[in-house]
Amino acid sequence: MNIEALRSRIGDFLAAHDPARTERLEFLRARYDAGLAWVAFPEGHGGLGLPQAWQLETDALFAAAGAPDNQPERNGIGLGMAAPTILAFGTEEQKRRFLRPLWTGEEIWCQLFSEPGAGSDLAALATRAVPDGSDWVVNGQKVWTSSGHLARFAILVARTDPDVPKHRGMTYFLCDMTDPGVDVRPLRQITGEAEFNEVFLSEVRIPDSQRLGEVGQGWQVATATLNNERVAIGAHAAPREGGMAGVVARTWREHPEGRTPERHDRLLRLWVEAEVARLTGERLRQKLAQGQPGPEGAAMKLSFARLNQQLSGLELEVLGEQGLRYSDWTMVRPDRVDFTGRDAGYRYLRAKGNSIEGGTSEILRNIVAERVLGLPAEPRVDKDVPWKDGAK
Repeated sequence: MNIEALRSRIGDFLAAHDPARTERLEFLRARYDAGLAWVAFPEGHGGLGLPQAWQLETDALFAAAGAPDNQPERNGIGLGMAAPTILAFGTEEQKRRFLRPLWTGEEIWCQLFSEPGAGSDLAALATRAVPDGSDWVVNGQKVWTSSGHLARFAILVARTDPDVPKHRGMTYFLCDMTDPGVDVRPLRQITGEAEFNEVFLSEVRIPDSQRLGEVGQGWQVATATLNNERVAIGAHAAPREGGMAGVVARTWREHPEGRTPERHDRLLRLWVEAEVARLTGERLRQKLAQGQPGPEGAAMKLSFARLNQQLSGLELEVLGEQGLRYSDWTMVRPDRVDFTGRDAGYRYLRAKGNSIEGGTSEILRNIVAERVLGLPAEPRVDKDVPWKDGAK
């Protein structure tokens, strides 16, 4: 199929499903079934096996027709992390069960990876999963769980074998957040909100049919998820002068009283860097269409975090006293992160988390150094030590 055939197919679909007359969920389900959800995904799973680069035009054509979207800002973990991981490692039954309601937004997803004692070192996690008949019984605690208060399902990594080195004793699961024993508690952040959560797992039973990948393959599956996460955060599609660069450029135009030659130079430099990052992200997404994401996503996420923090700081300087205002400190549990629709104070505070979420900047620098630049790896004294001995 060429791009013209895709455009024709979208036109035929819209003629048969008038967005103005079709109920939203019915429309989204039909779009998925027609292979026009993730066009790069295989047929039968929301796609047509087409180049990933054609997704932007597909979405643009639907938007121009006034079609409803799947509210991706509410389900970033599901769309950017869980879906490609399920596609790569899931059984056909798992793909049929989870991908469609994930894409339509009927089921929100969260991520149960980080732990209080194993944040940057994910492989040191201590949450245990013990087999019991056809189930696994899970006990432990997870932290920094975005959207845990909204999620129906979670991607979960737990330790299933403490007698082998830490990277080899983990297994990956799909956890139903409504099951008994799952306790989600809010974590209030510097913004005043509780976008993150901590999750306690007490005797949670997960059927073996919700294991993703082989037993003991959890590190390999989780690595694929993390690579997808970094791409989703750092290399998301954006128009020219989109994201924080666009917000700060607009603030600059609207507030001449905050301009100085030094700030002008900084704005130009950051605008150029943001544009370079955007174009690099375009190339990376085209590369992803050829296979699994690699360590390049770490570099994109590093750049995203740095630019967001520097741009949001510059915006506050341009605004002067106005930048010190903070509209609402009420403790709420939001359903999305909204950088562009909030005030400058929120953007400045929330950007501080960009260098932590999706892998800390320090860890990502190690990944880039070792896996992209080929520099010597840091010494790892516990690499070949059984987890139960290294954890003492």
